[in-house]
Amino acid sequence: MEELARLAGITVRTLRFYRERKLIPPPRREGRIAWYDDHHLARLRTITALLERGHTLNGIAELAEAFDHGREVGELLGVGAPTEETPVRLTPEELADRFAGQVTPENLAAALELGYLATDGEEIVHISRRLLDVSSALVREGIPLAEVLHAGATVRSHADALADLFADLILRHAPEEALGRLRPLARSVVDSELSLALDRRLRKQNGPGRPPQEP
Repeated sequence: MEELARLAGITVRTLRFYRERKLIPPPRREGRIAWYDDHHLARLRTITALLERGHTLNGIAELAEAFDHGREVGELLGVGAPTEETPVRLTPEELADRFAGQVTPENLAAALELGYLATDGEEIVHISRRLLDVSSALVREGIPLAEVLHAGATVRSHADALADLFADLILRHAPEEALGRLRPLARSVVDSELSLALDRRLRKQNGPGRPPQEP
């Protein structure tokens, strides 16, 4: 326990408090000896990162319960389960390989807060294969994972506003059952407008009279 507390940068008293609050899983016992491992250390570092981001211990306890019981973190945070996205199962090592050297406690906390990650036993579940692929591609291009996650949070707020706009439009003129059926139309509008917006941005970047250059 003393070694674990030292590695996590906390006191033994704090570690005991976290155990009493069930913020970390119990150690593996052999007789009177209690063994802690890297999973306990990662959990403690994540708790520290969440506290630094302003989360309360009660909120962190809910996240800890989600991890220990394999509940959907996205659902816990109010994001909800995806209806068109394909979840991806990863080992912790595979996740680390995707984002070489950037799976830090701070980035893990940000991904949890967004609802991108959940757990199922020893596996990590990412809520969307497309988001995972895009995020890792941006990191490979040299963009820090922390900034990718921050951008994701910003896009989330705009996407929520667009979803509200579309839903309000449909519900003013059609029954509620039409909302799911017409969902692809909303996606097509957003995809087209984003494509056109990127064209305008590229023309502005390249200057007048020059065609947009594809990367």
